[in-house]
Amino acid sequence: MDLLNIPMRDGSRHFLSLPETRDWGELRDHIATLPGATVTGYVTDEVTEVWIDFSYVGYDFSVNNQFGEFWFFVVDTSCPEPVLQSVTAHCTPFLDSGL
Repeated sequence: MDLLNIPMRDGSRHFLSLPETRDWGELRDHIATLPGATVTGYVTDEVTEVWIDFSYVGYDFSVNNQFGEFWFFVVDTSCPEPVLQSVTAHCTPFLDSGL
């Protein structure tokens, strides 16, 4: 899968958008099953929006739901592509299976 490379104002990189086919809590729990990943926090208004923060092999990530999608961000734009591909490979089938 080709990754996005959209720079954000805060310096992070938007690298992946996936359909919001599951509850955010299910996605948070699924991210925690990625070997080497740790969910470091989350905030939600319980109605329209969530931010899920996690670390994975020394890099910090965030996921936000926007316009019916989960948007994935990495804080350090020099994060290696194989690391981003690992996150992508872990989350894509999970969200695709929720269709």
